[in-house]
Amino acid sequence: MPQAVVVTPGTAVVTGAGGGIGRALAHRLAAGGVRVVVNDLDAEAAQRVAAEIGGLAVPGDAASVVGVAALVDAATAHLGRIDAWFANAGVDRGRGLDADEEAWVSSLETNVLAHVRAARLLVPGWLERGHGRFVVTASAAGLLTMLGSPAYSVSKHGAVAFAEWLSATYRHRGVVVQAICPQGVRTRMLDDAGSLKEMLSRDRALAPEEVAEAAWEALADDRFLVLPHDQVAGYWAAKAADPERWLAGMNRIQQHLDMQQEPLQDGVTT
Repeated sequence: MPQAVVVTPGTAVVTGAGGGIGRALAHRLAAGGVRVVVNDLDAEAAQRVAAEIGGLAVPGDAASVVGVAALVDAATAHLGRIDAWFANAGVDRGRGLDADEEAWVSSLETNVLAHVRAARLLVPGWLERGHGRFVVTASAAGLLTMLGSPAYSVSKHGAVAFAEWLSATYRHRGVVVQAICPQGVRTRMLDDAGSLKEMLSRDRALAPEEVAEAAWEALADDRFLVLPHDQVAGYWAAKAADPERWLAGMNRIQQHLDMQQEPLQDGVTT
């Protein structure tokens, strides 16, 4: 069977690229000939990854209005134009109903509004040129849920919803939108998952490089949902087909976690 031809963007920005999935995405894109701008809140990590791939580091907050605008301006000045935006930066804050206002605000700002703010700046230019690509690292939690982490679950659902809206609105005008929805990935977030680590790793915890490879392959067919774990498609279909049964199954897992009574930790996922 012939291999699909990957149509690569010439330039890309990857947010949250100082480690984890973001670093792997930056490396895979650069290996494919894409000129990459590396963004991360951790300036040292961003500089290190940029040096590894021969890209440009633009450290800073990719979620705030000012931070997104500064990143777009710096990347455009360096690259000439931005062909693809990999909105990978994300946070996992707060646990259960005890998650405070700060945890909710941080989650919504970084996991949802960062994408809205970037799209506002990027999409008009893409519409003029007739092409552009917006890729969101959303997580399987955006299709299913993440027990113990309401702010993460809700904000990742929001990320998928916004990506769906972008795709439905602009795909006929050349804007490709994709949502990467992995399950367990061997990053700091998984290490901090406590009693959930076993559940998240049930279908094998992937290396960040495997997620990046799945995203790279998805450039060939512009598919909206990029599912590095094939099993997620089945879980998502089962949820849609019988929500009551799915919720009952998730509640059984929650009861098991309740018996373990192991608190989870806050973390940042990239």
